[in-house]
This record gives sequence, structure tokens and C-alpha cells, in this order.
Amino acid sequence: MLKQSLEDQIAADTKSLNEVKQQLSAAEEGKATAEGNLATASKDLAAAQEELATLHSDCLTTAADYEATVTSRTEELAVIAKAKKILEETSSGAVQQSYSFLQVSASSRNNKVLTTIKSLAKKHHSSALAQLASRMQTVMKYGSGADVFAKIKGLVSDMIAKLEKEAEEDATEKAYCDEEMKKTEDKKAELEEDLAKVTAKLEQSAANSAKLKHEVKTAQKQLAALAKEQAEMDAIRGEEHGNYVTATNDLKAGLSGVQKALGVLRDYYENQDEAFVQEVGVSMMQQPAAPEKHGKSGGAGGSIISILEVCESDFSDNLAKEEAAESDSQAMYEKTTQENKVTKTTLDQDVKYKTAEFKGLDAAIVELTSDKDTLNTEYSAVMDYYTELKDRCVAKPESYEDRKARREAEIEGLKQALQVLEDETAFVQRKRRGVRGAVEA
Repeated sequence: MLKQSLEDQIAADTKSLNEVKQQLSAAEEGKATAEGNLATASKDLAAAQEELATLHSDCLTTAADYEATVTSRTEELAVIAKAKKILEETSSGAVQQSYSFLQVSASSRNNKVLTTIKSLAKKHHSSALAQLASRMQTVMKYGSGADVFAKIKGLVSDMIAKLEKEAEEDATEKAYCDEEMKKTEDKKAELEEDLAKVTAKLEQSAANSAKLKHEVKTAQKQLAALAKEQAEMDAIRGEEHGNYVTATNDLKAGLSGVQKALGVLRDYYENQDEAFVQEVGVSMMQQPAAPEKHGKSGGAGGSIISILEVCESDFSDNLAKEEAAESDSQAMYEKTTQENKVTKTTLDQDVKYKTAEFKGLDAAIVELTSDKDTLNTEYSAVMDYYTELKDRCVAKPESYEDRKARREAEIEGLKQALQVLEDETAFVQRKRRGVRGAVEA
């Protein structure tokens, strides 16, 4: 019984050790995956830092170029303003007529710019460009003086700035969407993997618990059947022993009586008197007949003794058989009883350890169920956020690439139109310098 108990304890501890080894293997696998992800993230971080350094350098260079450009443009504007002031103070009617002539000569280029913007609006179905063209047409139609170019240039420059701002915001939105979508999809995949693992463990634990409970129930039934069988054996053994006692008492009493009777008969028949013998004398004298004397019936007595001896032998044989049968029955009873005790001990140990095991599994099932509920809640939140992200970042009539290409085409067209206006402004400035020389002359 002690050996069986220790073997069961060893089996349970071995099973626990195997489960811990499996958990250790899973943890090592997770560690290896995490280390791989860390290495990849480190490489990405290094590349991002290198790219950030390059961008920072480019930004510094661009900022320096921009400051130089602004300084140059400021100086140019100051010179133009000074020239304009001189012209306003010294110009005559002829000069004003010359300005009017220059504005009329520039109307064709303004129309070209207007046509270009209208074509862009029509090609890209842009309401913003259509509104710009309408405003430009209004300025060209109702505007007067030298500020028409400035107003048109301002409108085009404002539209370029607006489109560039929209492009920047769209690019920022695209970067945000890409990052958030990747994070959310990674989290979604991670939660799905965790849910699959927890669900598998939960199902396995539930199956093992149900199996152990069934085995415990079966063992308990076997214990009940064994107890019933032992009780029946005890009752049968008691009845057999009672019959044995009764039979042996009767046989011993009968054997004792036969032995006593044989003793009496043997004592009687074995001690006979010697037969009486009359001597015949020499006298020829006739004697009278002697009286008959009683003699022992030796033949009949011998027969009776023989019969009683057979009875004695039968009683002895039957008594020996009863004792042998009782000894065999008692030995078989004791052997079966010992086997039942060993079986009962084994079943009791099975019930004990398996009950403890399925109780541990039930506790683990409670924890796993809680973990699964937590993961499901987190997964539902991630899926809700994922749906919002897809509505924001994916479910759009026009993709980011299409919007980017369209906006770049619009900006390029506007820059070309602005370049035309810049060329026209330079032309006007050259004409103004010519007029100024005429006036001075």
C-alpha cells in the first residue's frame, strides 16, 4: 500500500513536471520571438534615426536657403517700392498711358493663366480651382491699376499654399493611419494568438477535468462494488464456517460414539473363556449327557465390529474432508480479502490524487476563463478601434495615392501659372524702367 501510494505520488509529480516543462518551452519560444522582434525594431530604429539625421540636415539646408531667398526678395521688394514711389512722384500723363498700355498688353497672358486654371479645374474636377478661376476672372474684369497682377498672383499663391497645406495634412494623416493600422493589426494578431492559446488550454483543461471526474466516478463505483462483494464474501464465509462447526461437531460426536461402541465390543469378544473339554476315560461306563452351556457369538460380533469399523472410517474421512474444505475456503477467503484490500487501497489513492488533480484543473479553468474574458474584452475594444480606423483611413472614395497625384498636378499647374505671372511682372518692370528712362531724358 505504501509502495502504491508513493508510485501514485511520483506519477502525479512527473505529470506536473511535464506540464511545467511545456510551459517553460512555450515561454522560451515567446522569448525567442520577442528577441527577434526586438532585433527588428532596433534595426528599424537605427534606420529611422539615420533618416531623421538626413532629414534634419536637409531641413537646415532648406531653411538656410529659404532665409537667403526671403532676404533677397525683401531687398527686391524694397527696391521696387522705392522705384514705384519715384515713378508716382515724377510721372506724367504719358507715363500713366504707358502703364495702361502695359496692362492691356498683359491681358492676353492673364487670359492664358485663367484658361490654364480652368483646364486644371475641369480635368481634376476641383471646385477649389473653379472658384479660383472665377475670382481671377472677377479681378481681371473689374480690377484696375497696377495691383491687378498682385491680386492675381496673391490668389494663385494662396491657392498653392492651401493645396500644399492640404498635401501636408494629408501626408500626416496617411502616416498616422499607416502607423495606427499597423499597430492595431499587430495588436489584433497578438490578441487572436493569445485567445487561441487560452482557448486551447481551457478546452484541454476542461477535457482533462471531465476525464478525471469520470475516472473518479468509475473508481468510486468500483469501490462500492468491491465493498458489496467483500460484505457478501464475509456473509458466505460466516455461513460456511457455521456449517463447518455444526458438521464437525456431529461428525466428532458420531465418531466418538462409534469408537466407544467398538471398544466395548472388542473388549467383550476378545476375552472369550476357553471351551470346556471332557476327558474320555478308559472306563467304558456310559455317562449321562452334559447340559448345554451359553457360548459367545463370535461370528456375529465380528460382523458388527467390522460394520462399526467401516462407520468409523467413514466418519473419519468425512471429518477430514470437512476440515480440508474449511481450510481451503478460509485460505481462499483470506487471499481474496487481501487482494480486495490492495485493490481498495489503489482505488482510494486514485480517487485521492485524481480528485486533487481535477480540483486543480477546475481552479485553472476559472483563471483561464477570466483571462479569456479579459482578452475578449480587449479584443472587442481593439476591433471597435480597428473599424473606426478603417472607416477613417480605408473607406474613402479616393485613395491617398490618387489624391496625392491629383494635388501635385494641381500645384504644378498653379506654379506654372504663377511663373507666367512672374514673367509678366518682370516684363512690366522692364517696361517701367524704359518709361522711367524716357521721362528722365
